[in-house]
Amino acid sequence: MFSHRRYLMCRPTYFAVEYAINPWMDPTAPYDTELAVRQWTALRQVYTDLGHTVDEIDPIPGLPDMVFAANGATVVDGTVLAVQFLNPERADEGPAYANWFRQTGFDVVEAKAVNEGEGDILLAGDLLLAGTGFRTSHAAHLQAQEALRRPVVSLQLVDPSFYHLDTALCVLDATTVAYLPDAFTPGSQAVLRRLFPNAILAGADDAAVLGLNAVSDGRNVVLPIQAGNFAQRLADRGFMPIGVDMSELRKAGGGPKCCTLEIRTGS
Repeated sequence: MFSHRRYLMCRPTYFAVEYAINPWMDPTAPYDTELAVRQWTALRQVYTDLGHTVDEIDPIPGLPDMVFAANGATVVDGTVLAVQFLNPERADEGPAYANWFRQTGFDVVEAKAVNEGEGDILLAGDLLLAGTGFRTSHAAHLQAQEALRRPVVSLQLVDPSFYHLDTALCVLDATTVAYLPDAFTPGSQAVLRRLFPNAILAGADDAAVLGLNAVSDGRNVVLPIQAGNFAQRLADRGFMPIGVDMSELRKAGGGPKCCTLEIRTGS
């Protein structure tokens, strides 16, 4: 069921691929910052056309990955769990996002361990699905449970191309997810089958264009336009897929979800 959402985004004014901290990034390959801005602007317009609210945080020179707002925090019922990045190239993004939330009137809990926000911590109904294996630590899962007061289900990622949970799993509504089985250990696959027996299983082709890095409001699912098979599976299950081209931002390992942090203020 559709529900109004509030999102935080960061314009990719300073987008660049100047270092490699995931397999998608190649600093020797060309990139087009203006194209990245156009693609991001189109994504933002999709959200506003759907009736959602979009806040913006000012980009900071020297932080080319700040556009990936999903990594900036996890927000549940108005409580903000701040982040601590694994890679020093992104370290200054954490305080920038935490300060934005403080200035906007939110309670912010400082991170005690490495966690990369909604990149690895996704709310699914009453559960927090929490990824680990490449970035976010197990210790951060424990802090997320205490700070956000929701039970945490830890999921182990095994494929470096899907280094964040939000590249391998998408929450579609309170009871439905889509995911790439091969991105997880056998044990985590078994947990996902138990929790979500009606999940949509994505194929390798769709995952290869970051098709699972999608944003759902419970009815509309904004996903990379190149993920055609996944879009059809969504439509077959009653969701409304909306394709957007994020190919330039994908050069840094990001898609629609990476660019979108949900602000959940609670009832």
